[in-house]
Amino acid sequence: MNRAIVQRPLSYVRRLESRCTDDISLVVIHCTELPDLPMARVFGEKVHHPKTHTGNCGHFYIDRDGSVEQWVPLSRIAHHVRGFNRQSIGIELVNDGRYPDWFFSNHQQMKEPYPEAQIESLLTLLNHLQTSLGGLEFIAGHEDLDTGMVVSEDRSDIEIRRKLDPGPLFPWTDIMEKMTLRRYPAKDHEN
Repeated sequence: MNRAIVQRPLSYVRRLESRCTDDISLVVIHCTELPDLPMARVFGEKVHHPKTHTGNCGHFYIDRDGSVEQWVPLSRIAHHVRGFNRQSIGIELVNDGRYPDWFFSNHQQMKEPYPEAQIESLLTLLNHLQTSLGGLEFIAGHEDLDTGMVVSEDRSDIEIRRKLDPGPLFPWTDIMEKMTLRRYPAKDHEN
């Protein structure tokens, strides 16, 4: 990689389940839906799984300036997307998303564009991962895989999507033109 990846393992990383990196076939793109990387770190350190004393996090975090941090080694399963953690790598892009009213019915638009430096670092990281992981063949957005609905926090008569990231401003067309990974699930995507 051109840009160094800063290693910042989470405090509970050794409690995350191990895996063989040959089993990794999918990259999942997320956005933090938080205002900055320090707040994402606080969230990542929170224990959400009392049985294992682990939390929800991605493997890599890319800040708006393109800097990249790795919080979980690829040989460990991070909790970042329901049902797909074992075979996937989670990449989180720092972006406000719907912050702070994630589940309010009138706050479902994601308005922050992804900076060029962030997207360039993402492409560099994806190409690096594809070169180093022989089984990696698919890419998806969190919204493609977690299609669950929740009751809106401000209107109990409305259900909204649990996950919308990376959202409508993520440049899928540009990303897909610059790599050989295929979109998962295999279906037509608008962009």
